[in-house]
Amino acid sequence: MGGLFNGISIGAVLLIVALGLAIVFGLMGVINLAHGELMMLGAYTTYVVQNSFKVVEEALPQSVLAFFDTLPLSFLDFYIFAALPLSFLVAALVGIFLERSVIRYLYGRPLETLLATWGVSLILRQFVRSVNWAMVVGIVFFCVLYFGGRWGLRRTPNWSRIESLATAILVMLSGAIALASGILLNRQDTLAKLWFSARNVDVTAPTWLRGGLAIEDAPRAFSAMLVALLLFGALFWGGRWMLRQKINWEKWRWLANPVLLIASIAIAFGVGAAFYRAILPIPGPALKLLRAAWFTNETGLQFPYARLFIISLTMICLGGVYWFLNGTAWGLRIRAVTQNRGMSSCLGIPTDRVDALTFALGSGLAGIAGCAVTLLGSVGPNLGGNYIVDAFMVVVVGGVGKLVGSIVAALVIGIVTYLVGSGTLALLLPAAEFLKPIFDFFTFFATTSMAKVMVFALIIAFLQVRPAGIFPQKGRAVEL
Repeated sequence: MGGLFNGISIGAVLLIVALGLAIVFGLMGVINLAHGELMMLGAYTTYVVQNSFKVVEEALPQSVLAFFDTLPLSFLDFYIFAALPLSFLVAALVGIFLERSVIRYLYGRPLETLLATWGVSLILRQFVRSVNWAMVVGIVFFCVLYFGGRWGLRRTPNWSRIESLATAILVMLSGAIALASGILLNRQDTLAKLWFSARNVDVTAPTWLRGGLAIEDAPRAFSAMLVALLLFGALFWGGRWMLRQKINWEKWRWLANPVLLIASIAIAFGVGAAFYRAILPIPGPALKLLRAAWFTNETGLQFPYARLFIISLTMICLGGVYWFLNGTAWGLRIRAVTQNRGMSSCLGIPTDRVDALTFALGSGLAGIAGCAVTLLGSVGPNLGGNYIVDAFMVVVVGGVGKLVGSIVAALVIGIVTYLVGSGTLALLLPAAEFLKPIFDFFTFFATTSMAKVMVFALIIAFLQVRPAGIFPQKGRAVEL
C-alpha cells in the first residue's frame, strides 16, 4: 500500500505539471519549452506571498493576533490559499503576454515555436536570477513609453503606412531610456539588491500540511474518504439529473454546475470528517481486518499531508478543466477551434481570443503546479527544467489532446518509476534461484536516475507499437 501511494503521489505531481502542457500542446499544438519556467514563476509567487504574510503578521494588532490564537490555524497558515490563485494569475498573465507577443506569429511552424519558447525559457531563468527594483522600474518605463507611444500614434491618420517604422523607433527610444534609467538606479544599493539571486529559496509548508497520516489512522481515514467520495458522486450527479428535469439546463448549466460542485464537495467533506470522528477507536481484530482490506500491513507507514494535498489539488484542477472545456461556452469555442480553425472563424468565433484564453489557461495551471511543488522541496531558477521532460512524456504517452490519457499515463509512469527506483519491485519477487537474474536486473535499476532510464526505454518501446499514445485522436482531420 505504501509503494502504491508513493507511486500515485508521484503520478499526481507529474499530472498537475502536465495538465497545463496537455492543453497548450495537446489542444493548440504548440511546443512550449517555457512551460517549466511558467511553473517556476508560480513557485516564486508562492515564496513572495509567504514572505508577505510574514510581514503582515508582524504588523497586525494584538487583538487580531489574539483572534487567530483561538483558531486551530495561525494567520501564516492561510498563505497557501492566497498563493494558489495568485500563482495562477501571474503565470496566466505572463502566458497571455507570451502568446500575444511571440506565439501568435508562429502557429503552424513547430520548429520556430520550439526555438522561440526555448529562448523565452532562458530569458525567464535569467530574469529570476537578476531581478531587482532597478530592473523592474526600467521595465515599467519601457512599457509605459512603448505602449503609450503606440496608443498616441494610432490616432494619426497615416498609422497604417508608418507602423513598421514607428514601431522600430519606439522600441529603440523606449529601450534606450529604460536601459539608462535602470543603470542609474542600479547605483543605489537598496534598488540594486537582488530579489532572489541564483540560490534556491525555501518555502515553509503550513503547519496543517506537515507530518502525515499514521498507519493506525489510515483505515479510518480511508473508510471516511470512501464514504465522502460516494456521497459526492451521489449528490453531484443526482443533483444534475434532478435539475435537468426541473430547469432549462442549457440556459442555466453555467451556474448550476459550479454551485452543485461546490455544494457537493462541502457536504461530502463535512460528512466524511464527521464520519471519521464518529468512528470509535478500532479494536485489534477489526483493525487487522481493515488493514487487510486496504492492503496496509506495513508498520510505521505514514501518508504525508503535503502529498495528500497535492493529490486533492490535482483532482480539483482536473474537475475544473473538464467542466470548463465541456460545460462552458468558451470551452465549446476552444474545442471547435481545435477541431477546425477555418470553419470556426467563418462561423464568427474569435480565434485570436480563443488562442489567448487557451494559452492563459495552460500557463495558469503551470503556475498552480509550481505552487504545489514548493511543498516538496526548495525553489530555484532551474525548477522547471526538472519537470518539463516528464510532463512531455505524460502528454505524448497519454495521447495528444486527451485528458484521460494524461491521467492514465501520469499514474502509470509514477507508479512504475517508484516501484523500480525504490527497489520495491525487486523485493516483491520470491526468493527462488531461477529468478535471481531478474532480481539482479531490477536491483541494477533500483535508483532514481536508472529508474528514469528504464521508464524512457519502456516509453520508446511503447511508442513503437502505439505512436499516437494510449488514447489516440480520431477523425478525418487526424487521418489526413
